[in-house]
Amino acid sequence: MKYYAFAAVGAAAILLGTTAYLTFGEPENKFAQCTANRIAGGASTIGGPFSLIDKNGERVTDKDVITKPSLVYFGYTFCPDVCPLDSARNADAVDILDEMGIETTPVFITIDPERDTPEVVGEFADVFHERMIGLTGTAEDVKAASRAYKTYYKKNESDDEYYLVDHSTSTYLTLPEYGTVTYFKRDDSPEVIAETIACFVENS
Repeated sequence: MKYYAFAAVGAAAILLGTTAYLTFGEPENKFAQCTANRIAGGASTIGGPFSLIDKNGERVTDKDVITKPSLVYFGYTFCPDVCPLDSARNADAVDILDEMGIETTPVFITIDPERDTPEVVGEFADVFHERMIGLTGTAEDVKAASRAYKTYYKKNESDDEYYLVDHSTSTYLTLPEYGTVTYFKRDDSPEVIAETIACFVENS
């Protein structure tokens, strides 16, 4: 009889442990209903520490910047079309979330530190949203941040200062408590982004 009692207790403990693991150990399961954009290998494979320079010339880390749900985007201020459009779209999503009572932070990280000084990237960010944080740094700083988020960029060869930079265009939702939990594609609307973020916030 004692054996069955211990077995029952053991089974209950395993069940509770498994439930806790699924609830607290795996954000992908916790937020499964919030997004269709799955990150290959799991959310924990994207994002991580970075050390960059803000518009005031101050060095900041991811801990300083990502204090609220944040939309992280890698681009550059000389970008002729994609970056301004994506930045405006992200800013619109932030405004929709403000109306829902959810404060988020749009973050713009340059992949062109040669031209994007702290002042330049700061002015660019301010144009799109008063809370958008523009970040730059040394070439090594930017490469490390890009590598953490697994983004791609490559400077085109040019004989003048008007060169272009090829780059990926995903926007990443990063939560202070969980890290990067999903991403948004270029054709995702501000409304879809806002609804998705609201789901993550409500379930966090």
